[in-house]
Amino acid sequence: MLKSTALRAGVLLLSLTLSSARALAIDSSTHDVTSTTTSVGKRLVKNPDALHWKTSTGEASKGSHAATIKIDPSKKFQKILGFGGAFTDATCYTINQMPAEARQKLVQDLFSVDQLNLNVCRTCIGSSDYSTKVYSYDDGEIDPDLKRFSIAIDKDYILPVLRQALGANPELFLFATPWSPPGWMKASKSMLGGNMRKEYMHSYAEYFAKYLRAYKAEGVPISAVTVQNEVDTDQDGRMPACSWPQETEAEFASQHLGPTLKKEDLKTQIWIIDHNYNLWGRAICELEVPDVHKYVSGIAWHGYLGNANGMSRVHDAFPDVSQYWTEGGPDYTAKDYTTDWTRWSQNFTEIFRNWSRSVTAWNIALDEAGKPNLGPFPCGGIVTVNSKTHEITRSGQYYALAQFSKFVKRDAVRIDSQGELEKITHVAFQNPDGRYVLIVSNSGDGKKVQIKLDEKSIDCQLEPNSVTTFTWQ
Repeated sequence: MLKSTALRAGVLLLSLTLSSARALAIDSSTHDVTSTTTSVGKRLVKNPDALHWKTSTGEASKGSHAATIKIDPSKKFQKILGFGGAFTDATCYTINQMPAEARQKLVQDLFSVDQLNLNVCRTCIGSSDYSTKVYSYDDGEIDPDLKRFSIAIDKDYILPVLRQALGANPELFLFATPWSPPGWMKASKSMLGGNMRKEYMHSYAEYFAKYLRAYKAEGVPISAVTVQNEVDTDQDGRMPACSWPQETEAEFASQHLGPTLKKEDLKTQIWIIDHNYNLWGRAICELEVPDVHKYVSGIAWHGYLGNANGMSRVHDAFPDVSQYWTEGGPDYTAKDYTTDWTRWSQNFTEIFRNWSRSVTAWNIALDEAGKPNLGPFPCGGIVTVNSKTHEITRSGQYYALAQFSKFVKRDAVRIDSQGELEKITHVAFQNPDGRYVLIVSNSGDGKKVQIKLDEKSIDCQLEPNSVTTFTWQ
C-alpha cells in the first residue's frame, strides 16, 4: 500500500511538473513584447524595455487603465499582400535626377525587405497627371492595329527605376493603371478628359496585352492591371483622364480584356473601379454582370470620398473577390505634412479592418513643389526630394506606412482585435512565422491601456499623437 501511494504521489508530481513545464513553454513563447513608436520627438524608436505578459484577472487594475484591447487569434480575416506607393512618371523622374549613390540609398531605404519594405506598387500605362508630359504608347492618327505601339518613352528613366526597385526587393508586386487610352480611341481625340469609344475596345485590350509583354521583356513583370484610374470622372479635361460608364467597364473587362489576356496566356489579374469608396454599389452591380466575375479578381479603391465600409459591403456580396486600396497621398503644402502619421495610421487601420489586402499610397517621391505634374493638385510624395540639394524629407505618411510595412509580412492574416477607445484605433495581424503584430494609433493625449490575449495581459502607456507597433512570438 505504501509503495502504491508513493507511486501515485510520484505520478502526480510528474504530472504537475509536466503541466508547469507546458505552462512555462507557453509563457516563454509570449514572454517578451517589443514595441516601436513614432510620436513627437520620436521616429520609429524601439522602446528599450520589453513588456512582459502577466496572468490577467479579466479586469483592468483600478485607476491604472482607461480601456482594454482584446486580441483573438482564432478569428481570422483577409490575407495581406503588402504596402507601397506609385511609380508615376514624376516619381521615376525625381528619383532618376539624384546622384547614383544617393539614388541607390533611397531605393534601398524604400524597398529593401529590412527597411521600409514597400512591396505592392503601382505604375502607369502611359502618362498620369503626375508626368513630365502627356503621352500614350500609340500617339497620332487612328491606328486600330497598333502598328505604332512602343514603350520606348519609358526606357529613359521609368524602367531603370523599376528595375532598381526590383533589385532591392525581388518580391515587389506591381500593378499598372492607365489614366487614358490613346487619344484616337476617344470621341474627343485627346487624352485629356473625354470617354472611351466602344468601337476601339478590342484594340485597347490588345494595347494592354502589348504593354504587359513589352514590360516583361524589359525584366519588369506586371502582376495586375486596373481598367482605368478613377472611372467615374473625366477631370473636366484638365489632365489625362477618361470616364467609363458602369456598363462600359463591365463590357470591356468581360468581353475584351479578360478574353484577350486569357488567349495570350498572360497570368495578369484584372481589378476594376480604381476609384472612391462611394462606388461600392457600382462594384457589386458590375460583378453581377455575366462573365465579369469570371475575369475580375479584385476591386481597387481610393479614399477621397465615401467610407471604407464600402469595401466590406462588396466583400460581403462577393467574398472571393479581393479588395485593394490603391491611392491616397499627403498635401505637400499642409503644415503637418511631416507629422500627420497618426491620421494616416488610423486611416490604414480602417482600410484593413474593412477587408483590404493592401495599402498603396500615391506618388512615392516628388520635389519640394510637388512636381513634376500636369494636374491641378498639390499632392506630395511619400518622400520629398529637394531638386537642388537632393535632401530627403519623409512625410508623416512615410512613418505611418513604416509602422505597418516593417512588421506585417506578406501573407500575414488579419486577426480580431476588439475595444472601442476614444481617439485610439487598433488592428492586429499574425505573420506566416506565427509572430503577432498589433498597431495602436492614439490621436489624443497620453493614455494607459491594457492589451489582453487569452488569460494574459500587458499594461502599456500610449504617448500623445503616436503610433505604436507591438510584436511578440
